Amino acid sequence: MTIMEIIGIAGSVSLLAGWRLYLCVFATGLAMRFDVLPIPEHLASLGVLENPWVMGIAAVGALAEFFADKVMWLDSAWDTIHTLVRPVGGALLALAIVDPSDPTMQVIAFLLGGGASLASHAGKASARGVVNTSPEPVSNVVVSTAEDVATAGLLYTTYEYPWVAGAIALFLFALVAGLLIMARRMIKKIVGAVKGVSGEEPPSA
Repeated sequence: MTIMEIIGIAGSVSLLAGWRLYLCVFATGLAMRFDVLPIPEHLASLGVLENPWVMGIAAVGALAEFFADKVMWLDSAWDTIHTLVRPVGGALLALAIVDPSDPTMQVIAFLLGGGASLASHAGKASARGVVNTSPEPVSNVVVSTAEDVATAGLLYTTYEYPWVAGAIALFLFALVAGLLIMARRMIKKIVGAVKGVSGEEPPSA
């Protein structure tokens, strides 16, 4: 496995952890336990994810997140609580993926992994905040389910086809950037509409 493939995997997993940390941990551990996901020797540190205790805690977290993320405003409260948890978890996952004999790469992976997870978490939380302004509660279920399916599918693709992991990481980063831009524009429109109703001058673009 080349260095670019390893970086791609670390980046993809970290970004996905910003959406669904518990699902990433549980799905990876489950796939490893049933030999669906053979891990190369230099990624042996990921073996801790198939520990029964780790999988059990991750399963409980994933189940709680599955339901909490589909309830209007409860999803935003859940995201707020996990503002620190997801970046740290993403950083640790990235740290476990790189070569443990290279301290420099480990520090870089930890910092970039945490940053990537924080960015995707911010994109998700911002987008869900905008969705919560919709009077239609079904939209929360649709968006959350799409995130569940996308996370599981992209995680499987990342591990199964390491050579496309870099492209997946770039796609996810672009998606996160798009979500942040979209959320910023929607929030400005909402603030402008509220100020317009109250008779205040709307903010300039």
